[in-house]
Amino acid sequence: MTRATTEVAVLYGGISAEREVSLASGAQVIAALRAAGYRVRPIDAGPDLGAIVAALSPPPDVVFNALHGRFGEDGAIQGVLDWMGIAYTHSGVRASALAMDKDAAKAVFMAADLPVARGRTLSLADLAGGHPLALPYVLKPLNEGSSVGVSIMRAGGPSLAQVLRQWRWGPRAMVEEFIPGRELTVGVLADRALAVTEIVATAGFYDYDAKYRAGGSTHIVPAPIPPEVGARAMAIAVAAQHALGCRGATRADFRYDDTAGGPGRLVLLEVNTQPGMTATSLLPEQAAMARMSFELLCGWMVEHASCRD
Repeated sequence: MTRATTEVAVLYGGISAEREVSLASGAQVIAALRAAGYRVRPIDAGPDLGAIVAALSPPPDVVFNALHGRFGEDGAIQGVLDWMGIAYTHSGVRASALAMDKDAAKAVFMAADLPVARGRTLSLADLAGGHPLALPYVLKPLNEGSSVGVSIMRAGGPSLAQVLRQWRWGPRAMVEEFIPGRELTVGVLADRALAVTEIVATAGFYDYDAKYRAGGSTHIVPAPIPPEVGARAMAIAVAAQHALGCRGATRADFRYDDTAGGPGRLVLLEVNTQPGMTATSLLPEQAAMARMSFELLCGWMVEHASCRD
């Protein structure tokens, strides 16, 4: 099958808190796949699942999953595509669900002896009783991506009661120690780690706004860190992908605490099974460093699509 005869349906948009990001990713992917010579069927995935299934009929050769957030990267749409027997990009049901569930993913990482932050999952009722950890600490939703809903609880900042009054991400939350230092990320294609990028937020921490607003952050690639730390981050990123059972492209996020000097402490935060594909996204930037254009990256994902794994 050639590119000219391969039809790729691009699922984008979705109904999660990351819809706008997914729309941006999808638009770029559609343009790149068309430029690469594929026949492309864009599908803006809205709340009507029946309409999505209808849009996938007759079935395309491959679905490029450009959805982000809940229902797009948590195993939900993957299960639908498995049911329909359509090959799709990125990870399957089990790996997607594990990676999206921060509590489950952390258990997998700990079992694989990978370095994680100290913390636990608590109900909102438990949190209402007061700070569960010494300040500063991180409070985050269990099943959201792109730093949606993440708060760093600090002395002099918004109170825990204020944060909980605005909470809308379910009855439980994860609390973790705050790790000072630097934000690092590693993109992985199958068994190959691409590079280590340091992310410097323009203001505050690397939240949703810093990730997707033009000028919200600066990416330094390769990251200015000791070579042995970079090699370890890349090895951990590949090991984390294997531990979760991911396939295709992923991106692992880290904190690197070198505030007391080297070699410092490297901590795995999470694995993203649907890395962003926007103009400010990290995976395409790292791929470009490896001399893989955006078109080639999208084509690689299509070529590595699978089903029912």
